[in-house]
Amino acid sequence: MMIEVFKTNICQSEDAAAVIDGLSKDLPGSRINIDLHDCDKILRIEAQALSPVDIVALVRRQGFRCEVLE
Repeated sequence: MMIEVFKTNICQSEDAAAVIDGLSKDLPGSRINIDLHDCDKILRIEAQALSPVDIVALVRRQGFRCEVLE
């Protein structure tokens, strides 16, 4: 199982739900959550195989900033 953590600008729970839904379709069986209370609006994904570049592209396609948290 791989875990990746990203910094986003997702602020609303409705937006978070839409992003999680979109990512879940591309990453079936993964565990995804977004911490809206964290100052960096952390997106955390746990899945068998992950491509951080693809995740960033998918989130950006939905209109949000996303970058790997170092």
